[in-house]
Amino acid sequence: MTNFDYVAIAWFALGWIGFSFASNNHMPIGRVSLTTAMNQHRKRWMHVAARRDLRMIDTAIMAGLQNGTAFFASTTILAIGGCFALLGATEEVLRVADDLPIPLVADRALFELKVFGLIGIFAYAFFKFGWSYRLFNYSSILFGAIPMKDDLPDDRMELDAAANRAASLNILGGKHFNAGLRAIFLSIGYLGWFAGPWVLIGSTTLVILVLLRRQFFSNARAAILKGTPLP
Repeated sequence: MTNFDYVAIAWFALGWIGFSFASNNHMPIGRVSLTTAMNQHRKRWMHVAARRDLRMIDTAIMAGLQNGTAFFASTTILAIGGCFALLGATEEVLRVADDLPIPLVADRALFELKVFGLIGIFAYAFFKFGWSYRLFNYSSILFGAIPMKDDLPDDRMELDAAANRAASLNILGGKHFNAGLRAIFLSIGYLGWFAGPWVLIGSTTLVILVLLRRQFFSNARAAILKGTPLP
């Protein structure tokens, strides 16, 4: 480990933390993120569903959210297994790296340290996806507990409170899902460290810029915010 390695890892960590904060809040320029805008639509969805007579489409959406989360949780488990397999083939990997024209790490201890770092990222993503799956499950239960509008003809406050409870848990589940997905995206940037600290800085910066564009300047964000008072 050189001083440049420590600088590159610090840059990676700061980029991760900074983007996480920006995507869950407004940017300093006051621009609303795609995640924040979608949270408003999640809440609106629950309130619309609470006043719907037939809710089969809503339960299908709930099932889709859970299935997508379970898919990514399974994927991270496979990625962790692949990393451990890579540790078992360290000598072969280093032998191949010696023949490549790019400056891949040639030190066994440092290579294994970097692989363990990658395992840590995937493990973090797995726990986020696992908890997100659980929260979506809880959200579906709270959604099922929302009374029918005809059962409360004179008490709209109770209906809104039940919808808010389901929406809050759904938003929280989405937050943890996004955190797990963010970890997978940033693991692509982390791979640059195997080619050196400067490559890690460059690959991390590139990934962060791509994610920032999707959150704050993408066509998806413009479509979601079209016709709403959000900036």
